[in-house]
Amino acid sequence: MGLVKIDDDLHEQVRRASTVMCRSINAQAEFWMKIGMLAEAHPTMTFNDIVKAQLKTAEVDLSSAAAA
Repeated sequence: MGLVKIDDDLHEQVRRASTVMCRSINAQAEFWMKIGMLAEAHPTMTFNDIVKAQLKTAEVDLSSAAAA
């Protein structure tokens, strides 16, 4: 585990987003970093494509959610 220095304004945006997304500040920052890394690795994929692929990798059954 390490320490990452980020701009105060960005930290405030992470804090606000974490409240909306029901995540800790650290979990929100990790989510954004992971999505950003995946977006750089797969520039043709949309945000929704990346999230869907990650859910599939985690073996989340999306078909039951669509039926609800």
